[in-house]
Amino acid sequence: MQFLPLRAFVLAPFVLVSIASTAQCDRWQQRVKYDMRIELDPITHRFTGRTALVYTNNSPDTLREVYFHLYFNAFRPGSEMDVRSRTISDPDGRVGDRISGLRPSEQGELVVDRMAQGSKPATLLPMGTVLKAGLGQPLLPGKSTTIDFDFHGQVPVQVRRSGRDNAEGVAYSMSQWYPKLAEYDARGWHAYPYVGREFYGVWGDYHVTIALDSAYTIAATGVLQNPEQIGHGYPSKKALKRPAGGILTWYFTAKDVHDFAWAADKDYVHTTEQMTDGPLLHFFHKDDPALKDAWDQLPGYMVKSFRFMNEHFGVYPWPQYSFVQGGDGGMEYPMLTLITGKRRLGSLVGVSVHESVHSWYYGVLASNEGRFAWMDEGFTEYAGAEVMKELFGGDDDPHASAFDGYRALAESDKHEAPSIHADHFKTNAGYGATAYSFGELFLHQLGAVVGEKTLDRGMLRYFDACKFKHPEPIDLERVMEKQSGVELDWYFDEWVNTTRHLDYSIAAVLQLGNELHITLRNEGDQLMPVDLRIILRDGSVADYHIPLSLMRGSKPADSEAVAFTTLPAWQWTDPAYSVVLPGSLEAIASITIDPLGRTADMRSENNTVVLPAGAEGFVKP
Repeated sequence: MQFLPLRAFVLAPFVLVSIASTAQCDRWQQRVKYDMRIELDPITHRFTGRTALVYTNNSPDTLREVYFHLYFNAFRPGSEMDVRSRTISDPDGRVGDRISGLRPSEQGELVVDRMAQGSKPATLLPMGTVLKAGLGQPLLPGKSTTIDFDFHGQVPVQVRRSGRDNAEGVAYSMSQWYPKLAEYDARGWHAYPYVGREFYGVWGDYHVTIALDSAYTIAATGVLQNPEQIGHGYPSKKALKRPAGGILTWYFTAKDVHDFAWAADKDYVHTTEQMTDGPLLHFFHKDDPALKDAWDQLPGYMVKSFRFMNEHFGVYPWPQYSFVQGGDGGMEYPMLTLITGKRRLGSLVGVSVHESVHSWYYGVLASNEGRFAWMDEGFTEYAGAEVMKELFGGDDDPHASAFDGYRALAESDKHEAPSIHADHFKTNAGYGATAYSFGELFLHQLGAVVGEKTLDRGMLRYFDACKFKHPEPIDLERVMEKQSGVELDWYFDEWVNTTRHLDYSIAAVLQLGNELHITLRNEGDQLMPVDLRIILRDGSVADYHIPLSLMRGSKPADSEAVAFTTLPAWQWTDPAYSVVLPGSLEAIASITIDPLGRTADMRSENNTVVLPAGAEGFVKP
C-alpha cells in the first residue's frame, strides 16, 4: 500500500527561491615572502637566524605597527601556556605542569635581536609569545615593505607539538620555531598568545636555508632545491656532490603557504612514493625494526587517500607531502605532518589520513583556527571518515561517533557555543568535542538539510571558490545556498551561535475515516527540517521530507540515495505539524523521524512509534 500526501496543516507555502550568485571568499588577503637563513647547534640546541620579510599590505588600512608570534616563549615557567595548563580544570595530559618544571637548558626561547625597514629601525615591544613592532615608516594600502630582522632561540624539550627529544627519541620537531608575522584581516590583527590552540597565518612564499650537522636528515615544508648536494634519500637527477665539512646547508622553497615546519633526526629512514596523478609523498621514520612493517605499508594507503580526496573534496595543489615521525601525537603543517610513529597499521593509517586531510582545510582553505576551529578539525574529521570508509569498507555510518560525541557534550556542563574563541573555552573537553565532534556533525547534518548529493557537490564548490582565501562560516553558508537553492542563515545562526537542543517527537497517529493523521511536535528549542519514514506491514517503505519554512525551498528529490516525497513546509513558529495521508492504520508497522540518524536529536526514544497489530492509534502521554 503506497502512501501519498493529501494535505498538511501548515501556514507557510512551499516556495523555491533562487539564491543570487555572487563571488565567494572575494576579500583582500595580505601577502608575505620570507627569505630565512638559520643555523642550529645540536650540542646546545640553540639557533640563530636572519630573515628578509617582504610584507604586502592589500588592506585598505595604513599599518604603523606589525605583530609577530614568538611561539617558543610559551615553553617557559610562568608563560600563559604554563599558567593556563596549571589552572584549567582538565589540563592536557601532554602539558600538565611540565613547563613549570623545565630547567633553563630545557626551556624554549625566541628573541628578535634587531629589526629594521632599510635604514629605519623598528621599535620592539616583546609580550611573551607576541612581539609588537612599531614600523620606522607606515605601510600604506597597496604597498610593500621589506622588514629585516635577526633572531636567536633555544629549542625546548618537547612538551607540546614542538621541541627536541620527543617521547619516541626524535631529535627535533621544529614547528612554530621562527618569528612569524601575525595575520591582519578585516577584523584587524590576530596576535593571539600561544596557550595551546592552533594557528592562523599569512599566505606567502618561503625560501628557507637550514645549516645543520650533516649526520641529520631533514624533512620540511616545501621542495628541496639542492638534492644533489644533500642526498639523505632525496631524489636527484644528478650525482651527489656533497660539500666538504661536517655541515650541510639545506635549501627549501614553498609557494602559497602560511607556515613552515621541519624536523631532523640522525636515524631517519627516508623513502618516497611518486603518485602518477598527484604529489611526491615522503616518509620519514626512525630506523627501528618494530616500525618497519606498518611504515612499509603506509605509502599504499596514502596514495589511495590522496586520490579519494582529490576526487571528492578538491585537488591537492602542492608538489609534495611528507609524513614525519615527530611531535607528540599528530599535528598538521603545510606539506607536512608530524606524527608519533610507534603505532600498529590501523592507527598509523588513521592518524596519517587525518593529518594529511588537514591539508585541504588547514592548508588550502585555512580558516582562522582561533575563531573557527570547527571548520578545520570538524571538516577534516568528516572528510577523513569518508576516506577511512573507502580504505577499509564497512556499512556503518562513518560519522556516528561525531553524533555520540556531540550528544555527550550537549548533555554535559561543558557545552558552549561553537562561536567562542578556541582559547577561551572553559574546558579542554568542551573545546575538543566542539572542534571535532560538532564540526563533523554540523557538516554531516547539513546533508540532511540540502541533500547528500548536494552536500558533496557543495564541498567541491567550497574548496574551489575559497582556496587560499581564509573562508569564514558565511562563505560556506553562501556556497551551500547557491548549490542547494535554499536559505541557510537559520542553520548557521542557530547551530553555531547557540547551545540549543534539537528534539522532535511523534505526538499522535490516528485513523479518521479513510485518512491517517500524523502529528509531530518540536519539543526542543532548535530548528531542523524533518525526514519521516513509514514502514508498512508488508515490508514496503514510504519516505517523506518536511522542509522548514525558513529554508524558502527544499532539498531536491534527486539529492538523496533514498527516494522521498516532499510535504509542505513546517512553519517554524508552529510547535506542532500535522499531515494527512490516505491509508489504513492497520497497514502500518512503524513511523520514524530521522530514520537514517543524521540529525543531533537529543531524545531518539520519542522519534519512533511502533504500532502493534490491531492498535487503534497512538497519542503521546
